[in-house]
Order: sequence, then structure tokens, then C-alpha cells
Amino acid sequence: MQPIGTISHESELQQPRRESTSSTSDPTQARDARGDAREVRPTTINRAPRFSIAVLATAIRELLEYRYLLYTLSVHRLKVRYKQSVLGPAWAVLQPVLLMILFTVVFSRIVRLPSEGVPYALFAYSALLPWTYFSSSLSSATNSLVSHFSLVTKVYFPREILPLTYVIAGLIDFMVASVVLGGLLVYYRVPLTVHALVAIPTIAVLTVFTVAASFILSAIQVRYRDVGVAMPLVLQLWMFVTPIVYPLSVVPTRWRGLYELNPLVGIIDGLRRVIVQGAPPDFHALGISAAISVILLPIAFIYFKRVEATVADVI
Repeated sequence: MQPIGTISHESELQQPRRESTSSTSDPTQARDARGDAREVRPTTINRAPRFSIAVLATAIRELLEYRYLLYTLSVHRLKVRYKQSVLGPAWAVLQPVLLMILFTVVFSRIVRLPSEGVPYALFAYSALLPWTYFSSSLSSATNSLVSHFSLVTKVYFPREILPLTYVIAGLIDFMVASVVLGGLLVYYRVPLTVHALVAIPTIAVLTVFTVAASFILSAIQVRYRDVGVAMPLVLQLWMFVTPIVYPLSVVPTRWRGLYELNPLVGIIDGLRRVIVQGAPPDFHALGISAAISVILLPIAFIYFKRVEATVADVI
């Protein structure tokens, strides 16, 4: 009887040998362990960027290269939101209108909060309109990476496109719901003044702050899902520390400086002043909101890009 080692050695010798072949000249081809040709695909390694102007410019340039994807996903977001819905886009109007009716009954008829000489329905709706845009966009964008984990882990694209699509969809809803605000202005015979032009940069500041907050919270949500769970409660508390159901003038002077650190204070109060009251905005409060938003956006973007390098592994 031959040893097992000898048998295995002889059986190996009986196997036909492969003839050695010359290496291929195609740089996209390589050979595996069996000697078969296989295609070599280019590999991109994402590294966490450092905070610098060059890195920020590169990220913005890459985002612009994917602008068609941003447009396509934003349109898809609107179609999916109202798919198989009886009322369709009317839901963009119903939410602030129903809240306006509720607040008018409670805070005008029962609690009797001041509205600075403006009909309370118009007073409340002019603040609920930007608030609904902010809250709905932020709550949806916070879960954008987690809810699209199958897309994030399979295909590379700038991940900031996902939260941006929710903000763009919220902005479109905001424009649709603004038609009701125009109807209320006509119904209560409130004319627009030249100060209404300030509403355009004010909405731009609101959008910048919404995008910055969406970048930060969606990035944190990848590692800590508590953010998404706590978001409804945070938004409810945030609404009552913002001059929506009450005017800014009722806030005590000693608390005004701390109160105006909330970026939504200057934005919502400014929109109400220029559109409904026909007066110039409180430039101090609006300036604080603009400064916070402009400073926060690049910081939030760089933080998002740092998290993006590992989001596919963590999500």
C-alpha cells in the first residue's frame, strides 16, 4: 500500500498542465489565479476631505456635473409624493390652510393673541407658509440617505443630491401654497408695497438655512437613527419658539437677543412684515438669520462630504 501523500502526488501529476501564455497588452485585462483573462475595472477610493476652499470648490464643481441627476430626482420626488393621491398637489395647500383655521379658532377666538392689526388668518398663514416649507423639507431630508440605502451602497454620485431633492420639492410646494396667500391678501384688501421685494432674498436665506440643516442632520442620521425619531418633537418645540402664532413684539426685551439666535425668527417675522404689514423688515433680526445661514452652509457641506466617504459602510 502506498502512502496517501504519494497517491495525491501522483494524481496531481496526472492532471494536464496549462501552457503558459504571454501577458496581454491590454491594460484593462488581467489574469486571475487560473490564468483566465478578466477585465480590470477602475476603482475610485473616497477619502474624507479636509476643510479648505479648494475642496469646497471641487465638491461644488462635481455637484454641477450631476445637475441633470439632481433635476431628474427632484421631479421624481414630486411625482412619488402625490402618486395615487386623490387630491394630488392640493395637499401642499391643505396643510398650512388647515393649520391656519385651527390657529385662528384657538389663538384668535379663545386665547386672543395679538396680531398687530392684521386679520389673524392672514397673520398666521403668512408665517405658516415658510414654516411648512422648512419643517417638511427638513424632516424628509433628514431620512434621505437612510431611506435610499440601496441606491447609496450600489452607485456612486454626490450624496448631497438626495437631501437637496427634498428641499427643492418643498420649495415647489411653497410656491404652490403661496397662491392661497395671494388670495387672502385680495380678500382682506391688503395691498403689497415696495417692501415686498425683500421677500425674495428672505426666502433665499430660508432656503440656505434649510439646506445647511438638512446636510447636518441627514449626515448624523446615518450613524444615529435617534435624530429621525426625535425630529417630530424637535419641530413642534421649534415652532413655538418661532413667532408664528404670536408676533415678535410680545417677546420680552431681555430675552430678545437670545431669542433672535433662532434663524427662523428673523426670516418668518421679516416675511410677515414685508408682505402682510407692508413695512420694512427688522434688519437686525434678519441680518442675524442671514449671517448664521451663510456661515453654517459651507461648514455643513464639508461635514456632509466627510461623512459621505464612509456612508456606504455605515448605513
